[in-house]
Amino acid sequence: MNDQNDNATIILFNICGVVAAYALLALSLYMSPDVPLSTKGYWGMGILLLTLSLVNVVKYRFDNQAREDRIRRIEDAKNEKMLEDLIVERKD
Repeated sequence: MNDQNDNATIILFNICGVVAAYALLALSLYMSPDVPLSTKGYWGMGILLLTLSLVNVVKYRFDNQAREDRIRRIEDAKNEKMLEDLIVERKD
């Protein structure tokens, strides 16, 4: 239960950091008079697409890790069942 609380705190902290980074970037782009609007839009799209890509990479890594854990648990259960059957067989 404590791990879940810690994870929620860390996730909240990271979300605050991302929001702060976006706010500071938006303020920087808004306040810079020397950069044309088209360039600001291009930078903004780049940052949003980079964020989307990073979220997808993290999601797929978590999914892959969960898949590997599931396969490992199935193999462990299979090995345990085989050992149990062998012990029962030898007792008889």
